[in-house]
Amino acid sequence: MHPETVLLLVLAAVAVIVAARWLADRTGLPAAALLTVTGLVYALLPGPNLTLDPEVVLSVLIPPLLYSAALDSSLIAIRANLRTVVGLSVLLVLVTAVVIGAGFALWVPGATLAAGIALGAAVAPPDPVAALAVGRRVGLPPRLVTLIQGEGLLNDATALTLLTVAVAAASGDGFSTWGALGQFALAAAGGVAAGLVVAHGIRPLRRLRRDPLTSNAISLATPFVAYLLAESVHVSGVLAVVVAGLVIAHNAPYWQSGATRLQTDAVWRLVDFLLEGVVFLLIGQQLPAVIRGLGQYAPSTVVVAAAITVGAVLLVRPLWLWLTEHAPQALHMRLGGSPVEDETTPPGGRSPAAPRLSGREITVLSWAGTRGVISLAAVFTIPLVTEGGDPFPDRDLLLFCAFLAVLVTLVGQGATFAPLVRRLGLRADAADAARLRNQARVAAVEAGLTRLDELQAEQHDHLDDAAIESIRAALRTRVDRYRRRLEVLEDAAGEVPMSPEYEAALRVRRAVIDAERQELLRWRDLGRLPDDGLRTLERELDHQEHLLPARPV
Repeated sequence: MHPETVLLLVLAAVAVIVAARWLADRTGLPAAALLTVTGLVYALLPGPNLTLDPEVVLSVLIPPLLYSAALDSSLIAIRANLRTVVGLSVLLVLVTAVVIGAGFALWVPGATLAAGIALGAAVAPPDPVAALAVGRRVGLPPRLVTLIQGEGLLNDATALTLLTVAVAAASGDGFSTWGALGQFALAAAGGVAAGLVVAHGIRPLRRLRRDPLTSNAISLATPFVAYLLAESVHVSGVLAVVVAGLVIAHNAPYWQSGATRLQTDAVWRLVDFLLEGVVFLLIGQQLPAVIRGLGQYAPSTVVVAAAITVGAVLLVRPLWLWLTEHAPQALHMRLGGSPVEDETTPPGGRSPAAPRLSGREITVLSWAGTRGVISLAAVFTIPLVTEGGDPFPDRDLLLFCAFLAVLVTLVGQGATFAPLVRRLGLRADAADAARLRNQARVAAVEAGLTRLDELQAEQHDHLDDAAIESIRAALRTRVDRYRRRLEVLEDAAGEVPMSPEYEAALRVRRAVIDAERQELLRWRDLGRLPDDGLRTLERELDHQEHLLPARPV
Protein backbone atom coordinates (compact mmCIF):
# COMPACT_ATOMS: atom_id res chain seq x y z
CA MET A 1 0.00 0.00 0.00
CA HIS A 2 1.35 3.44 -0.95
CA PRO A 3 2.53 5.60 1.99
CA GLU A 4 0.09 8.36 1.05
CA THR A 5 -2.76 5.85 1.08
CA VAL A 6 -1.71 4.65 4.53
CA LEU A 7 -1.58 8.24 5.76
CA LEU A 8 -5.04 8.97 4.37
CA LEU A 9 -6.42 5.84 6.09
CA VAL A 10 -4.85 6.89 9.40
CA LEU A 11 -6.27 10.42 9.14
CA ALA A 12 -9.69 9.05 8.15
CA ALA A 13 -9.60 6.65 11.13
CA VAL A 14 -8.80 9.50 13.54
CA ALA A 15 -11.62 11.59 12.05
CA VAL A 16 -14.08 8.71 12.44
CA ILE A 17 -12.97 8.03 16.03
CA VAL A 18 -13.44 11.70 16.96
CA ALA A 19 -16.84 11.83 15.22
CA ALA A 20 -17.98 8.64 16.96
CA ARG A 21 -16.96 10.05 20.35
CA TRP A 22 -18.85 13.28 19.63
CA LEU A 23 -21.94 11.36 18.53
CA ALA A 24 -21.75 9.02 21.53
CA ASP A 25 -21.61 11.95 23.95
CA ARG A 26 -24.74 13.45 22.45
CA THR A 27 -26.86 10.38 21.82
CA GLY A 28 -25.83 8.07 24.66
CA LEU A 29 -24.98 5.29 22.18
CA PRO A 30 -21.71 3.47 22.95
CA ALA A 31 -18.79 4.61 20.81
CA ALA A 32 -17.62 0.99 20.47
CA ALA A 33 -20.85 -0.04 18.71
CA LEU A 34 -20.80 3.05 16.47
CA LEU A 35 -17.20 2.39 15.41
CA THR A 36 -17.84 -1.31 14.77
CA VAL A 37 -20.82 -0.54 12.55
CA THR A 38 -18.78 2.13 10.74
CA GLY A 39 -16.01 -0.37 10.06
CA LEU A 40 -18.60 -2.88 8.88
CA VAL A 41 -20.08 -0.39 6.41
CA TYR A 42 -16.61 0.59 5.17
CA ALA A 43 -15.75 -3.07 4.58
CA LEU A 44 -18.68 -3.32 2.13
CA LEU A 45 -17.50 -0.32 0.09
CA PRO A 46 -14.96 -0.52 -2.75
CA GLY A 47 -11.44 0.58 -1.89
CA PRO A 48 -8.51 -0.49 0.30
CA ASN A 49 -9.36 -2.49 3.39
CA LEU A 50 -7.32 -3.59 6.39
CA THR A 51 -7.15 -7.26 7.32
CA LEU A 52 -6.57 -8.05 10.96
CA ASP A 53 -3.08 -9.39 11.65
CA PRO A 54 -3.43 -11.39 14.89
CA GLU A 55 0.27 -11.10 15.77
CA VAL A 56 0.13 -7.30 15.47
CA VAL A 57 -3.03 -7.14 17.58
CA LEU A 58 -1.71 -9.43 20.32
CA SER A 59 1.78 -7.90 20.53
CA VAL A 60 1.18 -4.22 19.66
CA LEU A 61 -2.42 -3.25 20.45
CA ILE A 62 -3.42 -5.49 23.36
CA PRO A 63 -0.45 -4.89 25.78
CA PRO A 64 -0.94 -1.11 26.13
CA LEU A 65 -4.72 -1.47 26.43
CA LEU A 66 -4.40 -4.13 29.15
CA TYR A 67 -1.70 -2.16 30.95
CA SER A 68 -3.77 1.01 30.94
CA ALA A 69 -6.77 -0.89 32.29
CA ALA A 70 -4.56 -2.36 35.04
CA LEU A 71 -3.28 1.10 35.97
CA ASP A 72 -6.89 2.21 36.38
CA SER A 73 -7.82 -0.82 38.50
CA SER A 74 -7.52 -1.47 42.22
CA LEU A 75 -5.40 -4.36 43.45
CA ILE A 76 -7.10 -4.16 46.86
CA ALA A 77 -10.60 -4.21 45.35
CA ILE A 78 -9.75 -7.19 43.13
CA ARG A 79 -8.34 -9.08 46.12
CA ALA A 80 -11.52 -8.36 48.07
CA ASN A 81 -13.61 -9.91 45.26
CA LEU A 82 -11.09 -12.55 44.24
CA ARG A 83 -13.48 -15.51 44.36
CA THR A 84 -15.89 -13.95 41.87
CA VAL A 85 -13.10 -12.56 39.68
CA VAL A 86 -11.38 -15.96 39.43
CA GLY A 87 -14.70 -17.67 38.78
CA LEU A 88 -15.45 -15.32 35.87
CA SER A 89 -11.96 -15.03 34.40
CA VAL A 90 -10.83 -18.68 34.66
CA LEU A 91 -13.63 -21.14 35.37
CA LEU A 92 -16.31 -19.45 33.24
CA VAL A 93 -13.89 -19.24 30.28
CA LEU A 94 -13.19 -22.97 30.56
CA VAL A 95 -16.88 -23.86 30.90
CA THR A 96 -17.90 -21.70 27.93
CA ALA A 97 -15.20 -23.22 25.73
CA VAL A 98 -16.17 -26.79 26.66
CA VAL A 99 -19.89 -26.11 26.07
CA ILE A 100 -19.21 -24.73 22.59
CA GLY A 101 -16.80 -27.57 21.82
CA ALA A 102 -19.34 -30.20 22.89
CA GLY A 103 -22.07 -28.48 20.89
CA PHE A 104 -19.94 -28.52 17.74
CA ALA A 105 -18.98 -32.16 18.23
CA LEU A 106 -22.63 -33.22 18.72
CA TRP A 107 -24.57 -31.09 16.24
CA VAL A 108 -22.24 -29.62 13.58
CA PRO A 109 -21.60 -32.20 10.84
CA GLY A 110 -17.93 -33.12 10.56
CA ALA A 111 -16.78 -30.84 13.39
CA THR A 112 -14.37 -32.10 16.03
CA LEU A 113 -14.36 -31.45 19.77
CA ALA A 114 -10.90 -29.87 19.64
CA ALA A 115 -11.89 -27.44 16.86
CA GLY A 116 -15.04 -26.47 18.77
CA ILE A 117 -13.05 -25.87 21.97
CA ALA A 118 -10.62 -23.72 19.97
CA LEU A 119 -13.55 -21.54 18.87
CA GLY A 120 -14.96 -21.55 22.41
CA ALA A 121 -11.63 -20.43 23.84
CA ALA A 122 -11.54 -17.54 21.36
CA VAL A 123 -15.04 -16.23 22.09
CA ALA A 124 -15.16 -17.04 25.82
CA PRO A 125 -13.30 -13.97 27.22
CA PRO A 126 -15.37 -10.76 27.29
CA ASP A 127 -13.74 -7.48 26.36
CA PRO A 128 -14.89 -5.03 29.09
CA VAL A 129 -13.94 -1.82 27.27
CA ALA A 130 -17.39 -1.05 25.88
CA ALA A 131 -19.26 -2.12 29.03
CA LEU A 132 -16.97 -0.10 31.32
CA ALA A 133 -17.24 3.02 29.17
CA VAL A 134 -21.02 2.88 29.38
CA GLY A 135 -21.07 1.71 32.99
CA ARG A 136 -19.01 4.63 34.22
CA ARG A 137 -21.21 7.07 32.32
CA VAL A 138 -24.41 5.75 33.92
CA GLY A 139 -22.85 5.44 37.39
CA LEU A 140 -22.46 1.67 37.79
CA PRO A 141 -21.72 0.67 41.43
CA PRO A 142 -18.00 0.36 42.24
CA ARG A 143 -18.18 -3.36 43.05
CA LEU A 144 -19.58 -4.20 39.60
CA VAL A 145 -16.94 -2.01 37.94
CA THR A 146 -14.25 -3.92 39.88
CA LEU A 147 -15.67 -7.30 38.82
CA ILE A 148 -15.85 -6.29 35.15
CA GLN A 149 -12.32 -4.86 35.29
CA GLY A 150 -10.86 -7.85 37.11
CA GLU A 151 -12.49 -10.33 34.75
CA GLY A 152 -11.27 -8.47 31.68
CA LEU A 153 -7.72 -8.29 33.01
CA LEU A 154 -7.33 -12.01 33.72
CA ASN A 155 -9.56 -13.91 31.29
CA ASP A 156 -7.42 -13.33 28.19
CA ALA A 157 -4.55 -15.40 29.60
CA THR A 158 -6.94 -18.29 30.30
CA ALA A 159 -8.47 -18.16 26.82
CA LEU A 160 -5.20 -17.88 24.88
CA THR A 161 -3.61 -20.74 26.82
CA LEU A 162 -6.65 -22.96 26.27
CA LEU A 163 -6.68 -22.00 22.58
CA THR A 164 -3.06 -23.14 22.18
CA VAL A 165 -3.87 -26.53 23.73
CA ALA A 166 -7.02 -26.99 21.61
CA VAL A 167 -5.26 -26.05 18.35
CA ALA A 168 -2.46 -28.52 19.13
CA ALA A 169 -5.05 -31.27 19.70
CA ALA A 170 -6.96 -30.41 16.51
CA SER A 171 -3.71 -30.36 14.52
CA GLY A 172 -2.98 -33.97 15.42
CA ASP A 173 -0.75 -33.73 18.48
CA GLY A 174 -3.35 -35.42 20.64
CA PHE A 175 -5.03 -34.13 23.80
CA SER A 176 -4.07 -34.83 27.39
CA THR A 177 -6.15 -33.40 30.21
CA TRP A 178 -3.27 -33.44 32.68
CA GLY A 179 -0.91 -32.08 30.06
CA ALA A 180 -3.32 -29.24 29.31
CA LEU A 181 -3.70 -28.42 33.01
CA GLY A 182 0.06 -28.47 33.46
CA GLN A 183 0.60 -26.21 30.49
CA PHE A 184 -2.03 -23.79 31.76
CA ALA A 185 -0.56 -23.72 35.27
CA LEU A 186 2.95 -23.17 33.90
CA ALA A 187 1.82 -20.35 31.58
CA ALA A 188 -0.15 -18.64 34.35
CA ALA A 189 2.54 -18.95 37.03
CA GLY A 190 5.22 -17.85 34.58
CA GLY A 191 3.14 -14.86 33.49
CA VAL A 192 2.67 -13.74 37.09
CA ALA A 193 6.40 -14.15 37.73
CA ALA A 194 7.34 -12.18 34.61
CA GLY A 195 4.97 -9.37 35.59
CA LEU A 196 6.45 -9.18 39.08
CA VAL A 197 9.99 -9.13 37.65
CA VAL A 198 9.14 -6.17 35.43
CA ALA A 199 7.21 -4.33 38.18
CA HIS A 200 10.12 -4.64 40.61
CA GLY A 201 12.72 -4.16 37.89
CA ILE A 202 11.71 -0.56 37.30
CA ARG A 203 12.12 0.37 40.97
CA PRO A 204 15.79 1.40 40.47
CA LEU A 205 14.49 3.87 37.87
CA ARG A 206 12.53 5.89 40.44
CA ARG A 207 14.88 8.85 40.25
CA LEU A 208 14.54 8.95 36.47
CA ARG A 209 10.77 8.58 36.74
CA ARG A 210 10.47 11.80 38.74
CA ASP A 211 10.94 13.65 35.46
CA PRO A 212 7.50 13.65 33.75
CA LEU A 213 8.80 13.08 30.20
CA THR A 214 11.13 10.26 31.23
CA SER A 215 8.38 8.71 33.32
CA ASN A 216 6.01 8.73 30.35
CA ALA A 217 8.60 7.07 28.13
CA ILE A 218 9.19 4.33 30.72
CA SER A 219 5.45 3.89 31.30
CA LEU A 220 4.74 3.48 27.58
CA ALA A 221 7.54 0.93 27.22
CA THR A 222 6.62 -1.13 30.32
CA PRO A 223 3.72 -3.21 28.86
CA PHE A 224 5.80 -4.21 25.84
CA VAL A 225 8.76 -5.17 28.04
CA ALA A 226 6.50 -7.35 30.21
CA TYR A 227 4.85 -8.96 27.19
CA LEU A 228 8.11 -9.68 25.35
CA LEU A 229 9.80 -11.03 28.48
CA ALA A 230 6.95 -13.46 29.13
CA GLU A 231 6.62 -14.56 25.51
CA SER A 232 10.38 -15.12 25.23
CA VAL A 233 10.14 -17.82 27.92
CA HIS A 234 6.83 -19.17 26.53
CA VAL A 235 4.51 -18.08 29.34
CA SER A 236 1.44 -15.82 29.35
CA GLY A 237 2.38 -12.39 28.04
CA VAL A 238 -1.03 -10.84 28.68
CA LEU A 239 -0.99 -11.99 32.32
CA ALA A 240 2.52 -10.54 32.73
CA VAL A 241 1.27 -7.17 31.45
CA VAL A 242 -1.70 -7.21 33.82
CA VAL A 243 0.33 -8.16 36.90
CA ALA A 244 2.98 -5.54 36.14
CA GLY A 245 0.29 -2.86 35.74
CA LEU A 246 -1.55 -3.78 38.95
CA VAL A 247 1.62 -3.81 41.07
CA ILE A 248 3.00 -0.59 39.57
CA ALA A 249 -0.35 1.21 39.98
CA HIS A 250 -0.52 0.10 43.63
CA ASN A 251 3.02 1.27 44.48
CA ALA A 252 3.36 4.35 42.24
CA PRO A 253 1.69 6.83 44.65
CA TYR A 254 4.57 6.31 47.11
CA TRP A 255 7.19 7.74 44.76
CA GLN A 256 5.47 9.36 41.76
CA SER A 257 5.47 13.16 41.68
CA GLY A 258 2.30 15.17 41.08
CA ALA A 259 3.50 16.55 37.74
CA THR A 260 4.42 13.04 36.56
CA ARG A 261 1.05 11.66 37.62
CA LEU A 262 -0.90 14.38 35.78
CA GLN A 263 1.06 13.95 32.57
CA THR A 264 1.09 10.14 32.65
CA ASP A 265 -2.68 10.02 33.18
CA ALA A 266 -3.21 12.35 30.22
CA VAL A 267 -0.93 10.30 27.97
CA TRP A 268 -2.64 7.01 28.77
CA ARG A 269 -6.08 8.54 28.24
CA LEU A 270 -5.02 9.57 24.74
CA VAL A 271 -3.51 6.13 24.05
CA ASP A 272 -6.74 4.45 25.18
CA PHE A 273 -8.88 6.77 23.08
CA LEU A 274 -6.97 6.14 19.84
CA LEU A 275 -6.16 2.45 20.26
CA GLU A 276 -9.68 1.49 21.34
CA GLY A 277 -11.06 3.38 18.34
CA VAL A 278 -8.70 1.59 15.95
CA VAL A 279 -9.55 -1.78 17.50
CA PHE A 280 -13.31 -1.37 17.05
CA LEU A 281 -12.89 -0.11 13.48
CA LEU A 282 -10.75 -3.18 12.72
CA ILE A 283 -13.45 -5.49 14.05
CA GLY A 284 -16.02 -4.19 11.58
CA GLN A 285 -13.62 -4.39 8.65
CA GLN A 286 -13.09 -8.16 9.01
CA LEU A 287 -16.43 -9.03 7.37
CA PRO A 288 -14.99 -9.86 3.91
CA ALA A 289 -12.34 -12.15 5.44
CA VAL A 290 -14.84 -14.14 7.50
CA ILE A 291 -17.48 -14.70 4.80
CA ARG A 292 -15.00 -15.52 2.04
CA GLY A 293 -14.86 -19.25 2.79
CA LEU A 294 -18.47 -19.93 3.79
CA GLY A 295 -19.50 -21.15 0.32
CA GLN A 296 -18.28 -24.67 1.08
CA TYR A 297 -20.77 -25.15 3.94
CA ALA A 298 -24.46 -25.95 3.77
CA PRO A 299 -26.67 -23.10 5.06
CA SER A 300 -28.05 -25.39 7.77
CA THR A 301 -24.53 -26.12 9.03
CA VAL A 302 -23.72 -22.40 9.24
CA VAL A 303 -26.99 -21.68 11.06
CA VAL A 304 -26.48 -24.48 13.59
CA ALA A 305 -22.85 -23.51 14.27
CA ALA A 306 -23.76 -19.84 14.67
CA ALA A 307 -26.68 -20.68 16.98
CA ILE A 308 -24.47 -22.85 19.21
CA THR A 309 -21.79 -20.17 19.46
CA VAL A 310 -24.03 -17.16 20.08
CA GLY A 311 -26.37 -19.16 22.32
CA ALA A 312 -23.52 -20.37 24.52
CA VAL A 313 -22.01 -16.88 24.71
CA LEU A 314 -25.33 -15.35 25.78
CA LEU A 315 -26.70 -18.10 28.05
CA VAL A 316 -23.75 -19.75 29.82
CA ARG A 317 -22.68 -16.52 31.51
CA PRO A 318 -25.95 -15.70 33.36
CA LEU A 319 -26.43 -19.37 34.24
CA TRP A 320 -22.90 -19.54 35.70
CA LEU A 321 -23.39 -16.35 37.70
CA TRP A 322 -26.70 -17.56 39.12
CA LEU A 323 -25.37 -20.99 40.07
CA THR A 324 -22.17 -19.71 41.69
CA GLU A 325 -23.96 -17.00 43.64
CA HIS A 326 -26.64 -19.42 44.89
CA ALA A 327 -24.30 -22.27 45.79
CA PRO A 328 -24.57 -23.64 49.35
CA GLN A 329 -22.64 -21.64 51.92
CA ALA A 330 -20.23 -24.53 52.49
CA LEU A 331 -19.22 -24.33 48.82
CA HIS A 332 -19.29 -20.54 48.73
CA MET A 333 -15.69 -20.22 49.90
CA ARG A 334 -13.68 -17.08 49.41
CA LEU A 335 -10.24 -17.31 47.81
CA GLY A 336 -9.20 -14.07 49.44
CA GLY A 337 -10.46 -11.67 52.09
CA SER A 338 -10.68 -7.94 52.16
CA PRO A 339 -7.52 -6.47 53.63
CA VAL A 340 -9.48 -3.65 55.18
CA GLU A 341 -10.51 -4.17 58.78
CA ASP A 342 -13.61 -2.61 60.22
CA GLU A 343 -15.71 -2.85 63.34
CA THR A 344 -17.11 -6.23 62.22
CA THR A 345 -13.70 -7.80 61.76
CA PRO A 346 -12.67 -10.16 64.57
CA PRO A 347 -9.28 -9.44 66.15
CA GLY A 348 -6.57 -10.93 63.98
CA GLY A 349 -9.16 -12.30 61.56
CA ARG A 350 -10.35 -11.60 58.06
CA SER A 351 -13.01 -9.15 57.08
CA PRO A 352 -16.39 -10.71 56.39
CA ALA A 353 -16.98 -12.02 52.87
CA ALA A 354 -18.38 -9.65 50.29
CA PRO A 355 -22.17 -9.98 49.99
CA ARG A 356 -23.54 -12.20 47.27
CA LEU A 357 -24.66 -10.60 44.04
CA SER A 358 -28.32 -9.65 43.82
CA GLY A 359 -30.55 -10.56 40.89
CA ARG A 360 -30.18 -7.10 39.39
CA GLU A 361 -26.40 -7.26 39.71
CA ILE A 362 -26.31 -10.70 38.05
CA THR A 363 -28.41 -9.34 35.19
CA VAL A 364 -26.08 -6.39 34.64
CA LEU A 365 -22.93 -8.54 34.84
CA SER A 366 -24.48 -11.01 32.39
CA TRP A 367 -25.17 -8.24 29.88
CA ALA A 368 -21.66 -6.81 30.35
CA GLY A 369 -20.07 -9.78 28.54
CA THR A 370 -19.34 -8.02 25.26
CA ARG A 371 -16.70 -9.71 23.12
CA GLY A 372 -14.03 -7.74 21.29
CA VAL A 373 -10.86 -7.75 19.27
CA ILE A 374 -9.06 -10.37 21.38
CA SER A 375 -11.67 -12.93 20.31
CA LEU A 376 -11.08 -12.12 16.64
CA ALA A 377 -7.30 -11.97 17.03
CA ALA A 378 -7.34 -15.32 18.82
CA VAL A 379 -9.48 -17.10 16.23
CA PHE A 380 -7.36 -15.67 13.39
CA THR A 381 -4.29 -17.33 14.94
CA ILE A 382 -5.78 -20.74 14.12
CA PRO A 383 -3.41 -22.17 11.48
CA LEU A 384 -4.46 -22.82 7.90
CA VAL A 385 -3.19 -26.40 7.97
CA THR A 386 -2.57 -29.09 10.57
CA GLU A 387 0.73 -30.73 11.39
CA GLY A 388 0.03 -33.34 8.73
CA GLY A 389 -0.49 -30.73 6.00
CA ASP A 390 -4.29 -31.06 5.85
CA PRO A 391 -6.54 -27.99 6.05
CA PHE A 392 -7.44 -27.10 9.63
CA PRO A 393 -10.94 -28.49 10.24
CA ASP A 394 -13.71 -25.94 9.64
CA ARG A 395 -11.41 -22.92 10.02
CA ASP A 396 -13.60 -20.63 7.86
CA LEU A 397 -16.70 -21.65 9.82
CA LEU A 398 -14.91 -20.93 13.11
CA LEU A 399 -13.93 -17.45 11.86
CA PHE A 400 -17.51 -16.64 10.91
CA CYS A 401 -18.94 -17.86 14.23
CA ALA A 402 -16.40 -15.83 16.20
CA PHE A 403 -17.12 -12.70 14.16
CA LEU A 404 -20.86 -13.14 14.63
CA ALA A 405 -20.48 -13.57 18.40
CA VAL A 406 -18.39 -10.39 18.59
CA LEU A 407 -20.84 -8.45 16.42
CA VAL A 408 -23.95 -9.57 18.32
CA THR A 409 -22.53 -8.84 21.76
CA LEU A 410 -20.65 -5.65 20.89
CA VAL A 411 -23.49 -4.00 18.98
CA GLY A 412 -26.51 -5.70 20.56
CA GLN A 413 -25.46 -5.80 24.21
CA GLY A 414 -23.32 -2.67 23.94
CA ALA A 415 -26.17 -0.54 22.59
CA THR A 416 -28.67 -1.79 25.18
CA PHE A 417 -26.39 -1.90 28.23
CA ALA A 418 -27.04 1.67 29.40
CA PRO A 419 -30.87 1.44 29.08
CA LEU A 420 -30.77 -1.86 30.98
CA VAL A 421 -28.76 -0.37 33.86
CA ARG A 422 -31.11 2.62 34.04
CA ARG A 423 -34.20 0.40 33.92
CA LEU A 424 -32.90 -1.73 36.78
CA GLY A 425 -32.06 1.38 38.82
CA LEU A 426 -28.62 0.01 39.64
CA ARG A 427 -26.55 3.09 40.30
CA ALA A 428 -23.66 3.96 42.55
CA ASP A 429 -24.44 6.06 45.62
CA ALA A 430 -22.74 9.29 44.52
CA ALA A 431 -23.47 10.97 47.85
CA ASP A 432 -21.80 8.13 49.75
CA ALA A 433 -18.72 8.35 47.51
CA ALA A 434 -18.57 12.12 47.97
CA ARG A 435 -18.93 11.68 51.75
CA LEU A 436 -15.98 9.27 51.80
CA ARG A 437 -13.82 11.63 49.72
CA ASN A 438 -14.55 14.54 52.05
CA GLN A 439 -13.75 12.43 55.10
CA ALA A 440 -10.41 11.56 53.51
CA ARG A 441 -9.80 15.24 52.74
CA VAL A 442 -10.46 16.15 56.37
CA ALA A 443 -8.06 13.42 57.55
CA ALA A 444 -5.36 14.57 55.10
CA VAL A 445 -5.64 18.23 56.15
CA GLU A 446 -5.58 17.28 59.84
CA ALA A 447 -2.38 15.30 59.17
CA GLY A 448 -0.94 18.47 57.63
CA LEU A 449 -1.94 20.54 60.68
CA THR A 450 -0.29 17.96 62.96
CA ARG A 451 2.90 18.24 60.94
CA LEU A 452 2.78 22.03 61.29
CA ASP A 453 2.56 21.64 65.06
CA GLU A 454 5.66 19.43 64.95
CA LEU A 455 7.50 22.03 62.86
CA GLN A 456 6.40 24.74 65.29
CA ALA A 457 8.01 22.81 68.15
CA GLU A 458 11.31 22.48 66.30
CA GLN A 459 14.01 25.15 66.18
CA HIS A 460 13.15 27.84 63.63
CA ASP A 461 13.30 31.58 62.97
CA HIS A 462 10.66 34.27 62.51
CA LEU A 463 10.41 33.58 58.77
CA ASP A 464 9.43 29.98 59.50
CA ASP A 465 6.89 31.27 62.04
CA ALA A 466 5.24 33.46 59.42
CA ALA A 467 5.15 30.64 56.87
CA ILE A 468 3.72 28.17 59.40
CA GLU A 469 0.96 30.56 60.50
CA SER A 470 0.06 31.40 56.89
CA ILE A 471 -0.20 27.77 55.87
CA ARG A 472 -2.06 26.86 59.10
CA ALA A 473 -4.69 29.53 58.37
CA ALA A 474 -5.14 28.20 54.81
CA LEU A 475 -5.46 24.60 56.02
CA ARG A 476 -7.99 25.54 58.70
CA THR A 477 -10.07 27.32 56.06
CA ARG A 478 -9.99 24.18 53.92
CA VAL A 479 -10.87 21.79 56.73
CA ASP A 480 -13.78 24.02 57.81
CA ARG A 481 -15.08 23.95 54.23
CA TYR A 482 -14.78 20.15 54.06
CA ARG A 483 -16.59 19.74 57.40
CA ARG A 484 -19.44 21.98 56.25
CA ARG A 485 -19.68 19.87 53.10
CA LEU A 486 -19.78 16.72 55.23
CA GLU A 487 -22.70 18.14 57.22
CA VAL A 488 -24.61 18.59 53.96
CA LEU A 489 -23.73 15.05 52.84
CA GLU A 490 -24.41 13.39 56.19
CA ASP A 491 -28.03 12.46 55.51
CA ALA A 492 -27.85 12.53 51.72
CA ALA A 493 -28.38 9.42 49.59
CA GLY A 494 -28.13 8.87 45.86
CA GLU A 495 -27.19 12.07 44.04
CA VAL A 496 -24.79 14.60 45.56
CA PRO A 497 -26.76 17.60 46.87
CA MET A 498 -25.68 20.93 45.40
CA SER A 499 -26.58 24.07 47.31
CA PRO A 500 -27.35 27.27 45.36
CA GLU A 501 -24.45 28.97 47.16
CA TYR A 502 -22.02 26.24 46.01
CA GLU A 503 -23.22 26.40 42.39
CA ALA A 504 -22.95 30.20 42.42
CA ALA A 505 -19.39 29.97 43.78
CA LEU A 506 -18.45 27.58 40.96
CA ARG A 507 -19.90 29.90 38.32
CA VAL A 508 -18.07 32.88 39.75
CA ARG A 509 -14.77 30.98 40.03
CA ARG A 510 -14.95 29.84 36.41
CA ALA A 511 -15.78 33.37 35.29
CA VAL A 512 -12.76 34.72 37.19
CA ILE A 513 -10.44 32.11 35.63
CA ASP A 514 -11.77 32.97 32.14
CA ALA A 515 -11.14 36.67 32.79
CA GLU A 516 -7.59 35.94 33.96
CA ARG A 517 -6.92 33.94 30.79
CA GLN A 518 -8.22 36.73 28.58
CA GLU A 519 -5.99 39.27 30.32
CA LEU A 520 -2.92 37.06 29.89
CA LEU A 521 -3.72 36.70 26.19
CA ARG A 522 -4.09 40.48 25.90
CA TRP A 523 -0.65 40.93 27.44
CA ARG A 524 0.81 38.40 25.01
CA ASP A 525 -0.83 40.05 21.99
CA LEU A 526 0.50 43.45 23.08
CA GLY A 527 4.01 42.02 23.30
CA ARG A 528 4.25 42.55 27.07
CA LEU A 529 4.38 38.81 27.89
CA PRO A 530 6.44 36.22 25.97
CA ASP A 531 4.78 32.98 24.89
CA ASP A 532 6.77 30.82 27.29
CA GLY A 533 5.59 33.03 30.15
CA LEU A 534 2.02 32.77 28.87
CA ARG A 535 2.21 28.97 28.82
CA THR A 536 3.58 28.86 32.39
CA LEU A 537 0.78 31.08 33.72
CA GLU A 538 -1.85 29.21 31.70
CA ARG A 539 -0.76 25.94 33.33
CA GLU A 540 -1.32 27.52 36.75
CA LEU A 541 -4.87 28.49 35.76
CA ASP A 542 -5.45 25.08 34.17
CA HIS A 543 -4.58 23.33 37.44
CA GLN A 544 -6.94 25.62 39.34
CA GLU A 545 -9.74 24.87 36.88
CA HIS A 546 -9.01 21.14 36.99
CA LEU A 547 -9.75 21.11 40.73
CA LEU A 548 -13.30 22.36 40.09
CA PRO A 549 -16.10 19.80 39.52
CA ALA A 550 -16.71 18.96 35.88
CA ARG A 551 -19.38 20.93 34.07
CA PRO A 552 -22.63 18.96 33.63
CA VAL A 553 -23.05 17.45 30.15
